[in-house]
Amino acid sequence: MQNSRRRFFKNAGTGALACSLSSTLFSGNLLAMNSEVNGKKEDQFKVGIAGYTFVKFKLEPSLEMTRRVNVNYLCIKDFHLPLDSNSAQIADFQNKLKARGITGYAVGPINMSSEAEIDKAFDYAKGVGVKLIIGVPEHELLSYIDRKVKEYDFHYAIHNHGAEDKRYPSVESIYEKVKDLDTRLGICHDIGYTAQVGLDPTAITLKYGHRIYEMHIKDMTIGSTKGVDCEIGRGIIDFPSLIKALRKTKYNGKCSIEMASADPLPVIAESVGYFKGVMKAV
Repeated sequence: MQNSRRRFFKNAGTGALACSLSSTLFSGNLLAMNSEVNGKKEDQFKVGIAGYTFVKFKLEPSLEMTRRVNVNYLCIKDFHLPLDSNSAQIADFQNKLKARGITGYAVGPINMSSEAEIDKAFDYAKGVGVKLIIGVPEHELLSYIDRKVKEYDFHYAIHNHGAEDKRYPSVESIYEKVKDLDTRLGICHDIGYTAQVGLDPTAITLKYGHRIYEMHIKDMTIGSTKGVDCEIGRGIIDFPSLIKALRKTKYNGKCSIEMASADPLPVIAESVGYFKGVMKAV
């Protein structure tokens, strides 16, 4: 199996770049990755972390890990801020984020199986102060969500979950359900699941980018249902090509790392470093 990390360094055309980037990744000096390359415009998309990455951790250590890897955006999960949180609880949550320079930019993914659950999710997002919901709704509820995005002027992005999810196994399956609905109803593209079903995340991003409002990123060991997620740069996904596709489609959302692990800090540190390194190099 060809390793995308080696391929990236080879294509960069300079051993000095590879050594510099590799040193940055493994020394943990992520702050050095933030300076813009001379003459390059800043990308419209930003690196974030999906809250599910911290499913095994309480809020405080999750925020501390996010701060330590120098990421400023978090997609909020309801195990950190419950759906029934009151205004005081939401304010306390937001203050904890603000103290670490972190912005909660979206909520979800949230499973929805009734109109009442959809109502609750939209009210929750409004209370949190975000205008993007990542959801996994039943098909028969899409017309109701269509009305809600018009009412609230929110974006709603449906998350693909691979071959085991009969509702939304792929980005294409989502698009076929939403293409004739309000354009604010679109896609959360999990590139790991796209690779896992044997598709190219770059090609999918180029084809459906006009309806992609969220990206959940990870790498995959192999392109089949036997593949498992791994640190960005250690698997099969071609990240230089993906980043070029994001620029071509003028994607302006977040690319949020989503990998649950018993020890997530080194996983996300390496992934953030590699992804930001590719952003600077291509």
